[in-house]
Amino acid sequence: MGFSPFTKRDMVGLDIGSGAIKLVQMKKAGTGYRLEKFGVKTLAPELVVDGTVMDVGRVASAIRSLLQEQSVKTKSVALSMSGRSVIVRNVTFPLMKEEELRASIQWEAEQYIPFSIQDVNIDFRILGPVATPDGGVPVQMEVLLVAVKKDKLAEYTGLATEAGLHPVVVDVDAFALENAREMNYGVNQSESIAILNVGAGATTLSVLKEGGIFVLTRDIPFGGNRYNEAIQRTFNVSHEDAERIKQLELTEHIDRDVVLNTLRDLNTEFATEVAHASEYVTSTAHIGRIARIFISGGASKIPNLLSHLEEKTAVPVSMIDPFHRVQISEKQFDLRFVHEMAPLAAVGVGLAMRCEGDC
Repeated sequence: MGFSPFTKRDMVGLDIGSGAIKLVQMKKAGTGYRLEKFGVKTLAPELVVDGTVMDVGRVASAIRSLLQEQSVKTKSVALSMSGRSVIVRNVTFPLMKEEELRASIQWEAEQYIPFSIQDVNIDFRILGPVATPDGGVPVQMEVLLVAVKKDKLAEYTGLATEAGLHPVVVDVDAFALENAREMNYGVNQSESIAILNVGAGATTLSVLKEGGIFVLTRDIPFGGNRYNEAIQRTFNVSHEDAERIKQLELTEHIDRDVVLNTLRDLNTEFATEVAHASEYVTSTAHIGRIARIFISGGASKIPNLLSHLEEKTAVPVSMIDPFHRVQISEKQFDLRFVHEMAPLAAVGVGLAMRCEGDC
């Protein structure tokens, strides 16, 4: 498992979400990237639930189908994970060399991990020394600590293997997403930002302080499926029909005003939860006010969601375009499709920037 932000070579990035599988492959082109492969395969809602793969055979089959559709030859793949099985903490340790911390990380990290230390894989990054109040010699250092449950890691790597792939990198959704955002928009040197990844099953909120340093991530149990379920109950329609209605693709039998009222109520509820989560993270991490919220994920396209978030948080909200600085051939890709699917692609783009051993 690793989480280095920038790499020199390309690989296939595969983002396996609750609602869809997203595949991205890019190549370095000058100082940026060129898109080589991009595809999305929708999943039935019962196949991946709360980050758990419920039917390995069917999901592996969907991955193989997506690889075939996109004519992908590369077998090496970068995956990512999120949810309750992933712990990300910005912690303070006594000042030491990296090799010393690596040798002692098991017992140093135990106090921050809510699982048995034997049940997790641990990785870390030293962020730098912690300044002392009197300006003296630092005695502590700030460390980004990541722990992933071994059984969940085995589940995802086994799924990739079942699909005929060779998993060489396992990242964290929040880190892959920030890689894509940073590549397209640069590092925020003077302000704290938040990144929302609004998926089908849940939402991940990540906060970074000045200089692009991760502070904390927090899962919000609210995603696009909450909207679908409400629409299904209201109109007695299928999950697939609810997905279309959610985007205001309406038939003459669906009352537009009722749909808009349903979306408004859910947008307000969601925005309130995001505001509370943001306040918790900033107060826990003792950082200043969040200056901007970036948003991505399939459910981020829900009508009027961004304006509700801005109203509840009193913070500007911007949609991430993960292809903003990526070269895309009009001859090779349907640009309308790429633009429409861009909110779903940010994690995949961040994964496609990775390589084994971080090059």
